[in-house]
Amino acid sequence: MNIYSDFSHSALKYLKDTEVNINNLLIMTRDFNIRDWLWDLSFLYHASISNDLFILADSFNLDLSLPTNPVSTKYSDTIGKSNSVIDLTFLCSGLNELNNNSIHLNWHLISDHMPLTITITIEEKFVQSSKLSLPKKIKEEEAFVTEVVNIFKFLDTLILSNQESLEQVVNLLALRIDQA
Repeated sequence: MNIYSDFSHSALKYLKDTEVNINNLLIMTRDFNIRDWLWDLSFLYHASISNDLFILADSFNLDLSLPTNPVSTKYSDTIGKSNSVIDLTFLCSGLNELNNNSIHLNWHLISDHMPLTITITIEEKFVQSSKLSLPKKIKEEEAFVTEVVNIFKFLDTLILSNQESLEQVVNLLALRIDQA
C-alpha cells in the first residue's frame, strides 16, 4: 500500500479511524510526513502521531523496516529547513526475505524525496506445465471459462501468510482447474 499523508496526517487518521480491513498486506510505504527520533537519528523528539502509525501498522501485521543505508529521504532546498526522514517502509512481520529495503539518493531526478526500494528474492524453480485447449466459441469453452472464473472467485486467500500456505493455495488452484 502506497501512502501519502499530508502534514495534518489525514491519510493516517482516515486509515486508523475507519478501521480499514485489508488482509495479507505485505508492504506499506512512502510519505507519512512524521519526523521522529525512532527512525531519524538527527531528530531529537518523539511525535505522538507515531504511536498511531505503529498501531495502524500493527493492525496490518507490519513492522517498521529500517533501510540498509539510513539516510534522509526528503532533502530541503530551503535555507533553515533541515533534511528529514519522513518516507518509511513497513513490511510483513516475520518475512525476513522482504526485509531488505534501500534509499536511492541518485534516483530522485527532480523530486525532493528519494526513491525507496525493496528487494524481493525470487527463487528460480522449474515448474512442469502442459497446455490443453478447446476450440473457440463453443459451449464447452464458455462453460470452462465460467467454471474457472468461479474457482478464482471463491479461492480462499485469507490463509496466505507464508511460502507454504501460498504453495498450498496454488496447488489447490491447479487441482481445481485440472478438474474443470
